[in-house]
Amino acid sequence: MSRPSPSPIYTLRGAGGPLNTLHFSCQGEGTPLLFSGSGNGAIHIWNLNSRRAEKIIEAHSGNSVIWLWFRSSCWWRSQGRDMQVCWWDVSEGRSELVESVRTGSVGFCQCSLLETSPANYLLAYAGEQTEEVRHQQCQLGLHDFPDSGSGPLLLAGYENGSLLLWDVTQRSKLSQVKAHPEPVMCLTFDTTSLRGVSGSSEKTLSSWRLDGQSNLQLQDCVTLVNPGVSQLCIRMDHKLLASAGWDHRIRVFGWKKLRPLAVLQYHTDMVLSVAFSDHRDPRQRVLAAGSKDQRISLWSVYNEGADTG
Repeated sequence: MSRPSPSPIYTLRGAGGPLNTLHFSCQGEGTPLLFSGSGNGAIHIWNLNSRRAEKIIEAHSGNSVIWLWFRSSCWWRSQGRDMQVCWWDVSEGRSELVESVRTGSVGFCQCSLLETSPANYLLAYAGEQTEEVRHQQCQLGLHDFPDSGSGPLLLAGYENGSLLLWDVTQRSKLSQVKAHPEPVMCLTFDTTSLRGVSGSSEKTLSSWRLDGQSNLQLQDCVTLVNPGVSQLCIRMDHKLLASAGWDHRIRVFGWKKLRPLAVLQYHTDMVLSVAFSDHRDPRQRVLAAGSKDQRISLWSVYNEGADTG
């Protein structure tokens, strides 16, 4: 049974638009940071000590920012609804656009990035045509990219509710399952257990696994009270799963058995993004949620010794 909802430890305000994507940077010796991409095209860099925005980058010509990724605090990538994936140099106080790739897609499908070797990366993004997924080699330094040992594999969710597993090197489909009756809105994959979970516009979370023959196999389903999931995130210790709900709620599950642990209630509109912090000390780790109400809530989810199965 779900535990009573606590209150967030604090909130961040001033994004000026819906919070579509969040990314933590808390592992270094410097200031712990949270990066957010919003519906007004702004990328905020939040100082988690002062709880204020250190820097704001106006990106993608005011179009919605839907994805962020970085290797360091100096080099950034972002994706916007202006059909561009952009490379940013933000070192030494700069905010320079280094390079961009035109995706041709105006949808909400986030791209994904995989490091294939030092300074070499593989970028996957939705193309202009329906059901088209493109990839290309990138310099500069993907989630949902399990590695088969012989080369990278790509998991993609589709509007017909299907999940497809692709061999990127051979450009061939390896496996396909019907995970949802409605369009797949989000998915995440745990490379340690070769398990994944996906959400859609209906009331079900669907879990699945990748077997030794690169076949997708459906496993458990979790029925939610209300329909619609925007994003899913697995904590770095592989113990917790968080979901961002269209019903304004954040739900926390034990990842091992998808057991409901908590329903977090604070936001007054759809929750669009969730992210666990990457602090080295587990006691400092928090869960962040971004909402259409233009606020970011931060929650303490540390529970040493608790059964999160």
